[in-house]
Amino acid sequence: MTAVLIVYAALVGLAVGSFLNVVVGRVPAHRSLLTPSRCDSCDTPIRAWQNVPVVSWLVLGGRCHECHAAIGVRSPIVEAGTGAAFAAITAWTGTVTDGTLGRVLLAVALCAFAAVSIALALIDLDTHRLPDAVVGPAYPLVLVLLAATSGATGDWAALGRGAAGLVALTLAYYAVHVVRPDGMGFGDVKLAGLIGLVTGYVGWGALAVGAFAAFVLAGGYGVALIATGRAHRRSGLAFGPWMLAGGWLGLVVGAPLASGYLQVSGLS
Repeated sequence: MTAVLIVYAALVGLAVGSFLNVVVGRVPAHRSLLTPSRCDSCDTPIRAWQNVPVVSWLVLGGRCHECHAAIGVRSPIVEAGTGAAFAAITAWTGTVTDGTLGRVLLAVALCAFAAVSIALALIDLDTHRLPDAVVGPAYPLVLVLLAATSGATGDWAALGRGAAGLVALTLAYYAVHVVRPDGMGFGDVKLAGLIGLVTGYVGWGALAVGAFAAFVLAGGYGVALIATGRAHRRSGLAFGPWMLAGGWLGLVVGAPLASGYLQVSGLS
């Protein structure tokens, strides 16, 4: 059963990854997500057989079937990466919850968060923006799925932790925004609550490590850029991807890291 779920999750992830490419390309430009896809170069509609995740790009040799314009390699990477992420999440959730229904619902919630993470990270890297059109709908979607997970497992304390994480990270990031509005955008504040909700739901360790790791990762990257002459102290840095990377690091290794820290410090 587990293997079947993992394979199914990977296939769903491939399809979702194809949609994420559309989201990343159209949302920042305020274009509808409902219109059929077309080639950016010749405006020819993309047929169904040309839109199969990863496979079509390989069959077409990374070029438009009509005008032969190059199709960026990021498209199949996003599709394959989303499929791999969904499969990994589905496998991992079996280690953090009991019961098939609770496990499936938690996997769906985390896969939804993964899809949002991928879209927002790419958009922020491209435009230094975290659009409300993506962040806003993610809140009710993830919240409903986590509430359904608690309903299936009876673990309502997890939902309470998630709510506490949402409030705590939102307030913490808002405080930084007020003190340094030039260094912390309000989009980061709105994203922080979503990360706090998901990491808090999984555990206090995930929440703490996820919040702390974002600044460590971004700081390390910034230092590396300055050291290599690719940036200076006042260069702008897309912080959203590091917030999301920190959140995922907290989800995966937050519990053991927090436990190890408490043992070493003698606080456990």
